[in-house]
Amino acid sequence: MTKRPENIIIGISIGDLNGVGSEVILKSFEDTRMLELCTPVIFANVKILSFLKKSLNLNINLHGIDKIEQALTGKINVLNVWKEGVNIEYGKVDENVGKYAVKSFVEATKALKEGTIDALVTAPINKSNIQSEEFLFPGHTDYLDQELEGDALMFMIQDNLRVGLLTDHVPLNDVAKHLTEELIRKKIKTINQSLIQDFGITRPRIAVLGLNPHSGDNGVIGDEEEKVLKPALKKIFEEGILVFGPYSADGFFGSNQYEKYDAVIATYHDQGLIPFKTLSFGKGVNYTAGLNKVRTSPDHGTGFDIAGKGIADHHSFLEAIYAAIDIFKSRNEHREIVENPLKVKEKQL
Repeated sequence: MTKRPENIIIGISIGDLNGVGSEVILKSFEDTRMLELCTPVIFANVKILSFLKKSLNLNINLHGIDKIEQALTGKINVLNVWKEGVNIEYGKVDENVGKYAVKSFVEATKALKEGTIDALVTAPINKSNIQSEEFLFPGHTDYLDQELEGDALMFMIQDNLRVGLLTDHVPLNDVAKHLTEELIRKKIKTINQSLIQDFGITRPRIAVLGLNPHSGDNGVIGDEEEKVLKPALKKIFEEGILVFGPYSADGFFGSNQYEKYDAVIATYHDQGLIPFKTLSFGKGVNYTAGLNKVRTSPDHGTGFDIAGKGIADHHSFLEAIYAAIDIFKSRNEHREIVENPLKVKEKQL
C-alpha cells in the first residue's frame, strides 16, 4: 500500500459493540468521498461488522484484512484483531464485550506507536466493563498517556471553540487539592504548544476560568484564585505565554467572551464540558493533546439507550475523523517549518 498525503491512514478502535460505536463508524463512511480524504483501518472483525451493517441496513462494502499492510486505499478496511464470534446484545453492559473493546484499542494503539497508522479515532467504551488485571485504566486517555510520549490532556474542540481542563476525572471535592502551580504551568504549556503545532496559531490567547463562584470575589468566596491561580498565571504570562484570567465561569460563555480567545481552560470537568457540549450541538470532538501521536474521539458515550435502533447521530464521529486528519497535517507542516525554515520559505517564494 502506498501512503499519500491525501490518504492519511486513520486507525479506528471499535469501542463497545453493545453501544452505538459500530453504527457511527459505519455511517461515517457511507459517503464514499470520505475514502478520498483518508484510508480507514477498523480494528475489529469483518464478519461481525458485516452482520452489524446488515442489521442497520447500511449500504457499504467492507474489506477484511489480516495485516495492516494489506489495507487498500479507497476501501473500508477491517483488520481482524480476533477471529471468534462475539455475542452482541445492544444496550447491555457485558464484561466479555468489554474485553473486545480493549483488544481493539490496545492493538490500534500499538499500530499508532509503530507508525503503521497515522492517527487514531476511538469509538466510545464503557468504563466499567473494560477493567481487568491486564487493563487497569479509567479510560482511553490514561492508557495512551502511559504508552505514548508526552503528557495527555483532554482538549474539547469544535471549530474555533476549544476547551481544556486543569483537572479531568477528579471528584469535585478533590479538585482544589489538585490545583498547584506545577499542574497549572504544565497544562497551560501543553495547550499553548498544541495551539501552535496542531492548529497553526502563532501567538495563542488562552483564558483560564476561576474555581469558585465569581472567581472567588477577591477571596470572599474561596481563596484558590488569590493564592494559587493568579500568582501562577502572572508568572506564566511573564514568560511569554498569553494567558489571561482567572475569569468568573458563570457568564463567560453566555456573554460570548470565549470568542476572544483561542482556548479556554476550565478548572474541573463539568465547568468546561457542560458549556462546551451545549454550544457544540453534538459536533464536538475530544482530542488528546500533549502526546507525540494524534488521537481523537466523539464527544458522546456508548449510547446504550439507542444502540441497535439505527438512529445514532454520527456527526461527532465524523468530526473526530476530520479533526484527526487536520491535526496530523498541521503537525507535519509545523515540523517541517521548525526543521527546515529556509526550505519552507523557498517553497513560499
